[in-house]
Amino acid sequence: MHHLFYLDESGDLGWSFDRPYGHGGSSRYLVIAALSLPVADDHCPERAMKDLFKASRWDHRKEKKWIHAPEVARRHFARKAVQLAMARPRIAYHAIVVDKTRVPDHLRGEGNMLYTYLVRLLLADEMARHARVDFIPDPRSVRWQSGSSMHDYLSTCLGFELGAKTLLRTHAIESRYCKNLQFTDMLSGAVHAHFEFGRSACFNLLSPRLHLQQPNL
Repeated sequence: MHHLFYLDESGDLGWSFDRPYGHGGSSRYLVIAALSLPVADDHCPERAMKDLFKASRWDHRKEKKWIHAPEVARRHFARKAVQLAMARPRIAYHAIVVDKTRVPDHLRGEGNMLYTYLVRLLLADEMARHARVDFIPDPRSVRWQSGSSMHDYLSTCLGFELGAKTLLRTHAIESRYCKNLQFTDMLSGAVHAHFEFGRSACFNLLSPRLHLQQPNL
């Protein structure tokens, strides 16, 4: 089956914990989220985002991201996302979250190493279930310096570690041009708000439909 995986994240890869996040300090949590769905359902999250913009009267001049969303839009998104997953069971929401304050010092030096490892934990096993996969990250993601290296790493994991015959293609698309990436941004934002700030209303709505990983590093 031909499957699509959209990827985005919330938080950062900094290690400055002496100040609050957003006031000179780094995020305490890094969340990477993915929207997984078959090609036949690719239009469904996009339709949900259009409904969100209309229902929430969201300023169309602003890029549609969690950080810019009013609370009414965030809760509307969470409800629509749950309804979508119930109506279309092949659509799945995945997220992985790490408490950066607990990451050992020897693993903090190169942010790409942590990011790449988390993407592998989040997606490789899921990708291996499908014959063809299109992997669609936002190129503005944190430390997304080389899409080809991420592609090569995932291909190696799929072929050599997991013995999968998955044909992987990677397409980096800026989220302002892709409503499904905007959907994924909202998903990662809801998870991050729960862990980073204790704002859990949207996470609590989504959690029954969310495949969440919390690895111990």
